[in-house]
Amino acid sequence: MRNAELLRSALQSLRANPKRSFLTTIGITIGIAAVITILALGNGVKKRLSDEFNTTQNGEQYTYLYFTPNDSQSAASGFTETDLNAIEERFGAKVKKAAISHETNNASVSPLVGNERVNNATISLLKRPTSKISIIAGRNLTTNELLTEEPVILMKESLAKKQYQTVQNAVGTSVSIGDHDYRVVGVYRSQTNTYNDNKYGADLIGGTKLFYSGTTATTGYGIKLTFYQGANAGKVTKKIKKYMEKKGTSAHDGTYMAVDAGAELTKVNNMITGLTAFISAIAGISLFIAGIGVMNMMYISVSERTQEIGIRLAVGAAPKNVMAQFLLEAIVLTVGGGLLGFVIGWLLAGIISNFMPYHIHAVVTLNSFLLAFGVSASVGIIFGILPAKQAANKNLIEILR
Repeated sequence: MRNAELLRSALQSLRANPKRSFLTTIGITIGIAAVITILALGNGVKKRLSDEFNTTQNGEQYTYLYFTPNDSQSAASGFTETDLNAIEERFGAKVKKAAISHETNNASVSPLVGNERVNNATISLLKRPTSKISIIAGRNLTTNELLTEEPVILMKESLAKKQYQTVQNAVGTSVSIGDHDYRVVGVYRSQTNTYNDNKYGADLIGGTKLFYSGTTATTGYGIKLTFYQGANAGKVTKKIKKYMEKKGTSAHDGTYMAVDAGAELTKVNNMITGLTAFISAIAGISLFIAGIGVMNMMYISVSERTQEIGIRLAVGAAPKNVMAQFLLEAIVLTVGGGLLGFVIGWLLAGIISNFMPYHIHAVVTLNSFLLAFGVSASVGIIFGILPAKQAANKNLIEILR
């Protein structure tokens, strides 16, 4: 019997009892769906971390060095051009570039709103106007205002109502941040920003160019260190930190902290990989139980179709053909359930990722598909082989009696 005939015969047999076939595949579907969901979310977290912290597009590593002043009212600049030049001169063989790191998303500020100081506020900075916010009073920022460093700013709805009772009252008022006095030209609708991961959920939105102008353009509390490929970024960063603690322009006014994103990323990736493997192993239990169900269903099928087996043997079918047919039925059953589970897991991961913080998106790879296909086919082979052998070993004389 040719393979195409075997497959057609297997499908016809499964369609003969669709409810039983469907119920048998549920376990496989749930198990595969759970594994794919976990893998997709784990891959999404890894990709998000990699995009955020790991390397530049050219594969170069980078780390961050931060300065924290001893006194919140301190005038210490943190890092200056002098520090950057010293780092590049002393560590130039390893460090490709040292630059002030300016925060543009949810940067912490303590603005003077009207006559009241607002502590722990956040501001997001733009280079061009955005349509991702909804203006509910006044107007949006314009491209010309951002390019020409006009002191204008947008205020979030919740802050406007808190300070001025209505959003309309906030338009035209002033906000002071650092050396700049801004005029509020619009109020935008509040967006969720629980983890400070939503750029457009900040309390204020202004222009990057004006905010980091003057002395703030060349100073800051953080620097980004970009390393040549092959450099031990973590080790060199520690040396730079020690050097800053001795020679930095603000060495006596605060403390330095190194953040090796690559090392942290490796730890987190290892943790996620271990967690994913552990949860996948638990999900694998459902696949084992589902495999038992497939085996039971196939034994029942062999028992119910004894006459059919006898007829096939009587008209010349070889035992190996009978065995192949029943084995193929088991494989078709489990692969069908596995593919359905793959689709459900993909959709489920996509839905769950919509509720995850830090804009994590589910990532389903070709390996995930091959895993779902391979595991479900293996379950069919492992748990279908014994019933198939039983069918092939049927004695034609006993069947005819």
